[in-house]
Amino acid sequence: MTILRIERNASLDTFNTFGIAARAHDLLHVRSAADLQALSEQPELLSKGWLALGGGSNLVLTGDVRQLVLKIEIMGKALVDEDDKHWIVQAGAGENWHGFVEWTLQQGYPGLENLALIPGVVGSSPVQNIGAYGVELQDRFHSLDAVDIDTGRSFTLTAAQCGFGYRDSVFKHAPAKPGDHGLAGKAVITQVRFALPKQWRAETGYLDIQRKMAELQITQPTAQQVFDMVVAIRSAKLPDPAVIGNAGSFFKNPVVSAEQCRDIINREPNIVHYEMPDGTIKLAAGWLIDACGWRGKSMGNAGVYEKQALVLVNRFGETGVRATGGEVMTLARAIQTSVYERFGIRLEPEPVVV
Repeated sequence: MTILRIERNASLDTFNTFGIAARAHDLLHVRSAADLQALSEQPELLSKGWLALGGGSNLVLTGDVRQLVLKIEIMGKALVDEDDKHWIVQAGAGENWHGFVEWTLQQGYPGLENLALIPGVVGSSPVQNIGAYGVELQDRFHSLDAVDIDTGRSFTLTAAQCGFGYRDSVFKHAPAKPGDHGLAGKAVITQVRFALPKQWRAETGYLDIQRKMAELQITQPTAQQVFDMVVAIRSAKLPDPAVIGNAGSFFKNPVVSAEQCRDIINREPNIVHYEMPDGTIKLAAGWLIDACGWRGKSMGNAGVYEKQALVLVNRFGETGVRATGGEVMTLARAIQTSVYERFGIRLEPEPVVV
């Protein structure tokens, strides 16, 4: 029988990048699929529910956590297969995402470089369908393994079965009725595989990358050069969570119809927007927040980052007092109200609020 490593009254301060003070009544260090499978044999541990916790980079804790916290620490990176077109690379769900991207390039497997410096772990990446600078995880995804917490059964999902959308997947939706495909609150990812292209080409469509290429006088960047440019761009815009607590981009970029966008442009000609392949328009949430005057503002010990209005931060380093989850969400709601009143657009938070 698998011995489960459970920690009582565990501090979560260092397990969430926002640096919010909170504790877990019970925390299980998950280092293999067998640990998750063993849970189905000890249902009393799940009587209060459970919360999967990876890097804690997409999380706002509003108090102590009564559910069983599953701290995902499944490690390992390897090339597991290849064909004429792709290398199939696998990583454990607990691997640091940025470290994994670095490793793929060191091994000569390009394709993830645009996703450099995104905080979190590999197991969280399909849940959120992470994306940046013209590449989304679904563009490089092959398959994943997960465990059904209720039954202990392991299963594999392909890209089609993951139901990927913009910052969305089947893991973010609970089943509305028996037979539905939603997996929120049902399954935990253990391994993820990526199909990385042998016929690689640089994705340089985003303006920030084009500016950086011009600055560096690069016309045909290598994958490593794209990686380095993305790291430089993100580092200039986004605070290091080890220095300033934050959860990265706090709001999703809203998507509107072309007609809605034209209406907004008539009132706000400078609004930053991007046309999507399906004809809809993605608006820059950071621009909307900035236009409402929130950049650099604070409410309590939570604030809006001076260099990027899309990022909410913990002012702990300045005030000596940690922001609470309540302060963060009060600030977030105030921003949502401002943006709606001015633009008629409802901003949706990216982080999970617990």
